Amino acid sequence: MASFEKYPRDWKLWFTSAEPEKAPMPGDWENSCNELQRMLIVRSLRPDRVLFCATTFIVNYLGPRFVEPPVLDMRAVVDESTCTTPLVFVLSPGVDPTGALLQLAETTGMSKLFHALSLGQGQAPIAKKMIEEGVKKGHWVFLANCHLSLSWMPELDKLVEQLEVQKPHADFRLWLSSSPHPDFPINILQAGIKMTTEPPKGVRANMKRLYHLVTEAQFTRCAKPVFYRKLLFSLCFFHSILLERKKFLQLGWNIIYGFNNSDFEVSENLLSLYLNEYEQIPWDALKYLIAEVNYGGHVTDDWDRRLLTTYINDYFCEAAVTEPYFKLSTLATYYIPHDGPLSSYKDFINMLPTHEHPDLFGQHPNADIASQIAETRSLFDTLLSLQPQVTSASAAGAGPSREDKVRPSPPASWDKSEPNVLPKTSLFLDPSPLDVVLLQEIQRYNALLSMIKSSLVELEKGIKGLVVMSSSLEETFNCMYDARVPPLWEKAYPSLKPLAAWTRDLCQRVLQFSRWAEQAQPPNLFWLSGFTFPNGFLTAVLQSAARQNKVTVSVDTLSWDFTVSSLEESHIQNPPKDGVYVRGLYLEGAAWDKKATCLVEAEPMQMVCPIPAINFKPVENRKKMAKSEGVFVPTSSFVIAVELKSGNVNPDHWIKRGAALLMSLDS
Repeated sequence: MASFEKYPRDWKLWFTSAEPEKAPMPGDWENSCNELQRMLIVRSLRPDRVLFCATTFIVNYLGPRFVEPPVLDMRAVVDESTCTTPLVFVLSPGVDPTGALLQLAETTGMSKLFHALSLGQGQAPIAKKMIEEGVKKGHWVFLANCHLSLSWMPELDKLVEQLEVQKPHADFRLWLSSSPHPDFPINILQAGIKMTTEPPKGVRANMKRLYHLVTEAQFTRCAKPVFYRKLLFSLCFFHSILLERKKFLQLGWNIIYGFNNSDFEVSENLLSLYLNEYEQIPWDALKYLIAEVNYGGHVTDDWDRRLLTTYINDYFCEAAVTEPYFKLSTLATYYIPHDGPLSSYKDFINMLPTHEHPDLFGQHPNADIASQIAETRSLFDTLLSLQPQVTSASAAGAGPSREDKVRPSPPASWDKSEPNVLPKTSLFLDPSPLDVVLLQEIQRYNALLSMIKSSLVELEKGIKGLVVMSSSLEETFNCMYDARVPPLWEKAYPSLKPLAAWTRDLCQRVLQFSRWAEQAQPPNLFWLSGFTFPNGFLTAVLQSAARQNKVTVSVDTLSWDFTVSSLEESHIQNPPKDGVYVRGLYLEGAAWDKKATCLVEAEPMQMVCPIPAINFKPVENRKKMAKSEGVFVPTSSFVIAVELKSGNVNPDHWIKRGAALLMSLDS
């Protein structure tokens, strides 16, 4: 602390630097810290840079080969294997090993003896017959997507075991591919050779890979060659953006999708076909088939589909074929190059930057920081899971054991979270829709608190040896030792918080409903995140509005109008005339301008921004807001879409930003 007080300006410069792990540290810290200690300081103040520190540390002490992925030499894998060794491809999103395997079969002279089958419903008997024939005749048998036929995996396990006894043909090879799955037979993994390849990282690398798939004959086959070549470049860029956007995690996609080469190849064929068939380019048909049908076939989330449509509208338009050097991004280096031969497009792609700024995807620079912090958490979660689960007295030394660390924490930390949440009897007489919600929430929280107390009492007995430690108690024990919330406690409502923050959050949730029950009237401000079922609360507000209306109104005809309050939450003394005030929401991917009452860009390194209380007002037969007035992109745990003013930028700007209102944070 003394150093922070003595050199506040220097520490701020270090904290805000782009690469703090390389920047000189203030005061005596630069000379007094070794590399590991410097990494600990970076971990505490700039967790987004930990992976870079760890990479440098590994290179310096172990060598670069431990951080550089090896090139997969499939010919060497075949030479290393035997006829009884299964060869297993562990699939990554966007990677299909079939093409590489076919090419290997060609070069080794096994193409005529190569048999492939994609597993699924009803394919098991065919797969078994292929293996039996392959064992006798020396075939290469490739069973793809084993994770789609998990019920047949035990039988496949037996077939692999029998290979040792059967003594198959020397040329026989059994190739398997599967996404990681806990039910995949462990014996096959232990007996086999495991391989995995990841798709190339970066828009530039992905575009290079796609252009290698395009032959010279394809490149010159279209009747409108100039239009085709320009739109082909747009299509490659579109495909690469979709693949790379997943690095931004929840700011990229609500759900990660496995877009692959097949999507690109089908879209390229459609592009050539429609340009040949029509005099005028049918933009709407092309965009619909590519974005909605082809790529959209993977997409199961409506908000992700909206993002897909936003991108296709940017890249497939009249200006893309008529305007020279049409810009594909706000960055100056990304545009459709001057028309030329296939080699000229490849040369242009080679000149693109290897490091890609988040603006390329329409993202804020903070999005990079958010994804790096998530990767750091994943790294430490993995390291934590590798820690020894049993600590002997000699290994622990003079320090406390795992049991000693966990045992005193339950009574000390949980007494506060067990208030007496008892509803007043007046609430039962003629309950309003909001009273019903209150009673349901109290019932759920009472059940949760009772379950937490009983599991802690049992855990205390288990640690003392008075009862047998069941698997659920063991799991609770390990979670508490690692400061994680036990899965048994998480069932009441979703949360990403660690144990200490989750405990404080639970206390606040219980306090909201206990005060509401004591006062027997709704509060002025509702903390929406405090509800275990927030949709039930919002429906109750609509029901109350429908009952208050003199004319009978159906709840189905009501929708929401949203007004962000200009007052501080502490200054709101009364409920709104219509609807309710909702507090405790956070903006991610954007910030809020209180004066202009619209979305604005977030400050550097500001991951989330609290938004003032919002008046959720039920209205009848309300027309949808014009697109220019604002948008809302929800998280994967979708509750409700809130329309906010987009300010002086197009709403598509915030769609690409992945702007979202969060009900709860992960800390």
